Amino acid sequence: MDYLLLLLTVLFWSGNFVMGRWIYPEIPPVALAFWRWALALVILLPFTLREVYRQRDVIRQNLKMLALLALLSVTNFNIFLYVALNTSPVANAALINSMIPIFIVILSWVGFRRGISLVQVIGIVLSLSGLVFIVLKGDLAALHAVRFLRGDLWALSAALSWAIYTVLLRHYSVALSPVSFLTVIIIIGVVFIFPVYLGELAAGARANFTPAAVGGICYLALFPSILSYLFWNRGIRTVGATRTGVFIHLLPVFSIILAMIFLGEPLKMFHVIGACLIFSGIYLTTRKSGNH
Repeated sequence: MDYLLLLLTVLFWSGNFVMGRWIYPEIPPVALAFWRWALALVILLPFTLREVYRQRDVIRQNLKMLALLALLSVTNFNIFLYVALNTSPVANAALINSMIPIFIVILSWVGFRRGISLVQVIGIVLSLSGLVFIVLKGDLAALHAVRFLRGDLWALSAALSWAIYTVLLRHYSVALSPVSFLTVIIIIGVVFIFPVYLGELAAGARANFTPAAVGGICYLALFPSILSYLFWNRGIRTVGATRTGVFIHLLPVFSIILAMIFLGEPLKMFHVIGACLIFSGIYLTTRKSGNH
């Protein structure tokens, strides 16, 4: 069940990438991050406010850690990612975000001396190879042509921010229910995003809230924001940060499937080969028992 929820998590996040690319001409990046999470908070609060109030003492005791987790996951990751999608090619952003599991492994080892088996290393490398194969469209000779632009630094910052969040959440569990935890970090994250949003408005960026754009924000608020975060946080606690992180490699696979369904893009052989490599890597990384 945990692995099924992680698959759904990445499916919803793939929709986030697709929607983020589609909606950015109408909604600036910080505005998109703000309204996505503000709406998610409006959806959650009627169901979670009473429980959050009951756990107010726990929240107060862990406020600094909750603020750090909110800054890394809700504020930094989303702003950095949406800016990257506006300024850097999708292939570059996908390749950089595929490094999240690698960053998780390195941070877990450096910060907490968490070990990793040779089989898991092979699995991560295999998954990453599949992702690179898809990004390069099966033409390995094109690897030298991948150029990293200024926007790629935003994507790299987003990936590092999410990796740190994942490792910290694994090792510093807060005694809150999943929905209370999510509600609190959204509240704090929106508070952090708001002054940046005001700065974006002051710079002259304006959102065009067309019906399609509003519908896109509603999707982002419910699926990638609420459900994916609940499923991801559960996965970190039950199967470990390293194994949870490797599911990030499924992002391009699900994105291709969504593009086929909604955009009519054809399935190519390099898609099939890359997907096989990615799924094989996930199998190798998750089949060994124990939490690393």
